Amino acid sequence: MKKLIVFDLDGTLALSKSAIDPEMAELLNRLLGLIKVAIISGGDWPQFQKQVLSKLTTQKSLNNLSILPACGTKYYQHHSRWEKLYEENFSEQESANIISLLNKAIASANLLPDQQWGALIDNRGSQITYSGLGQSAPLKEKSSWDPDFSKRKVVKGILDKSLSDYSITIGGATSIDITAKGLDKAYGILKLPENLGILDTEMIFMGDALFDGGNDQPVRKTKAVCIRVRDPEETKRVIEGLLALLG
Repeated sequence: MKKLIVFDLDGTLALSKSAIDPEMAELLNRLLGLIKVAIISGGDWPQFQKQVLSKLTTQKSLNNLSILPACGTKYYQHHSRWEKLYEENFSEQESANIISLLNKAIASANLLPDQQWGALIDNRGSQITYSGLGQSAPLKEKSSWDPDFSKRKVVKGILDKSLSDYSITIGGATSIDITAKGLDKAYGILKLPENLGILDTEMIFMGDALFDGGNDQPVRKTKAVCIRVRDPEETKRVIEGLLALLG
């Protein structure tokens, strides 16, 4: 049996920027009582607090949970309280250059929205994220904006040329994540053995964006067993199967 279960967040444990539902919270509570768990996502630390941590009822098992925001360019562990182990931030000059070129790519792709909810670009320190309708767009609007990724693939194609020294990946319902080259989810996944004393061969990873260009896809470069799920409902069924094996 594996020693660590790693999950993506949006599209895997919860709908985009939404809290995990009570059934998922209960399944995660049970899983944390039996095995180490990690969650890695393009979202920043406050999103994890809102979407996951505020919904978990278990406290004594939190030492089994690792949180990796911004596609693993940040890492938090719990030892009586949450502690940040590292953060791989861009310099101010790098951030300004990335944001400038990202704005040009959005305009070139003709994707400035007629209506937006919050800023289109979020500087998360170690990651810069573009959200097509704004950071606070309603789930209904986001779900119908780019379901086949075609809009974001145009922007990614432009950025792959103008920001060739960086990692550009598609994630969530409307997002593109930009991190330093090599600082993607594979980087975060490989930090887990370093800090938890396990091997990447002893991990299972679940995510909805394991397709080419998706922000889960870099995990395929590791030796973790990768399971692509359609949505949180399918993730629940996989967790139930794992609980049966563990229990």
